[in-house]
Amino acid sequence: MPRTWLTERFGLDVPLVGAPMASVGDGRLAAAVSSAGALGMIGVPASAPGSWIAEQAAVAAASGRPYGIGLMAWALPGHPDQLAAALEARPALVSVSFGDFTPYVQPLRDAGITVAVQAGTTREALQAEAAGADVVVARGGEGGGHGRDEVATLPLLQGVLEEVTVPVLAAGGIATARGLAAALAAGAAGGWAGTAFLGCAETLLSEAARARVLATEETGTAYGRVFDVAQRLAWPPEFGGRALRNAFFGRWEGREEELAGDEAAREELAAARAAGDFDTAYVYAGQGVGLVKGAGEGVRTAADVVTAFAAADELLRRF
Repeated sequence: MPRTWLTERFGLDVPLVGAPMASVGDGRLAAAVSSAGALGMIGVPASAPGSWIAEQAAVAAASGRPYGIGLMAWALPGHPDQLAAALEARPALVSVSFGDFTPYVQPLRDAGITVAVQAGTTREALQAEAAGADVVVARGGEGGGHGRDEVATLPLLQGVLEEVTVPVLAAGGIATARGLAAALAAGAAGGWAGTAFLGCAETLLSEAARARVLATEETGTAYGRVFDVAQRLAWPPEFGGRALRNAFFGRWEGREEELAGDEAAREELAAARAAGDFDTAYVYAGQGVGLVKGAGEGVRTAADVVTAFAAADELLRRF
């Protein structure tokens, strides 16, 4: 594999970060991705206590390899123990994104932690650089989970690479070796991939949710605020979520104001999540979901996915 800022900084074999996915990727997935030669991350749910971060960090650290923690900036004012726990854990990388990240960058850097910020526009990338971020993640609208849907990955990556001087990682639709090779050829220091790992055994997804992921084609996702509004989550409105399209989303898309006051709909979603009914409950995934494959009769592992990404080296050698 080509040596980049990312591989040199963290001693990786593959220039790839397993994106932090709240309620999907805990310490087990982070450890598996890191052990395979990439950099795994723990996705911290908005309401997780600092003790949960400490527990999962211990699991990830047991791999003996560098790992990271992903924090949501908008949630930190109400959960300062999350930042404290991340500082105490001293991971190699902390991502702090989605909201006002500026107060948190320098304390993390002062602790010797590399700081990443996910940016959905070139302006946001410049703000991240000005705040002192060590690396910017150019996250296009194709990405799964929460983020902006204003610019697609390829034009965003080009714009960010032109404007910032810190290293840049590409996110959103980076699901195979071809996507990683394209990002590296454009000048990115590596890829940032979440959806590619959704079919793995080490995630927190149920078998039913994993089956939905594997059965979904590239056009099967939808972006919006339906699931956040239904749950009364305080996500800033500019950061919607991309998930597998289902009946609940289709019913409420465009009716979010009405949904915000519908208690029956809130209860319906909560019950569906508990029951594993994914015609109503959500599975966050990006447009790369159509590229997520199974493993014959078995379930793919994080190591399988990282190994597949490593084929980017061969693709780049063709030029």
